[in-house]
This record gives sequence, structure tokens and C-alpha cells, in this order.
Amino acid sequence: MRRVLSLLAILAWVSPALAIGVDDAVLEDPSQEALAQRVMAELRCLVCQNQSIVDSDAPLAADLRAIVRTRLAAGDTPEDIKAYLVKRYGDWVLLNPPLKLGTALLWTAPLLALLLGVTGIVMSRRQKPKQALSAADVEAADAILGDAE
Repeated sequence: MRRVLSLLAILAWVSPALAIGVDDAVLEDPSQEALAQRVMAELRCLVCQNQSIVDSDAPLAADLRAIVRTRLAAGDTPEDIKAYLVKRYGDWVLLNPPLKLGTALLWTAPLLALLLGVTGIVMSRRQKPKQALSAADVEAADAILGDAE
């Protein structure tokens, strides 16, 4: 009885993974499908954010894959498809957004963070210049040390 309950628990736990649908709608022409795959690899899943729509199981990614295939079958070029999706969703839909004024911070942020980090390390390790003791300080130190002996 215990084994049966364990088996049922495992099946209940695994069953949602079996419910994930597969994207069956592929283009009949293998060269067009290969082109569609290349275009889809350059597009970001807007739900998963750092995943291409090829790798994503999100419903929106499936919709974007269908759009790419439909427009490619209709005769659009990959550039036309990307332009359409950028117009609809913005530069964020591209995994490799172009360098423009609006995206300049995205491209320069890692370099700026590195420069700030290096600058912080250099500034924290900088030592203050040593100052010579005045005559009064030397006499006071000698008096203290003389008392200790």
C-alpha cells in the first residue's frame, strides 16, 4: 500500500511537466524553418527576459514563434520581421539591442561599474602622506619613553 501511495505521489508531482505543449507548427520548407530558427534565436522572450523565444515555453514566446513563421512564410525578410516586432514591443525584444541613445546605458553600464569598482579600490588603498613630527612631539615622546625606562 505504501508503494502505491508513493507511486501516486510521484505521478502527481511529475504530471504538470507532461502537460507542457510542444510547438508543432513548423514550416514545410526546411531552409525557411532554419531561417525562422535563426531569427527566433535573436529574439528575447518578454516573459523570461534573458531567454530566446526558441528556448522558452511561455505562451507569449509561442505566439512570437508563430508570428515569425507566419511572416516568413508570407515573404518577409528577417529584418522586416525584427522591425515589426521592435515596433510592437520595443528594442527590448531583441537579445542584442542596437547601440542608440536610448540603449547606451545598457551597453555602458558594465564598463561604468567596473571603472567605479577599480576607482573605489584604488582610493581605499591610497595612504595619507607621512608627516614629520614637530620638535615638541619628539620631546613629548622622549619624555614618555624616558619615564618607561
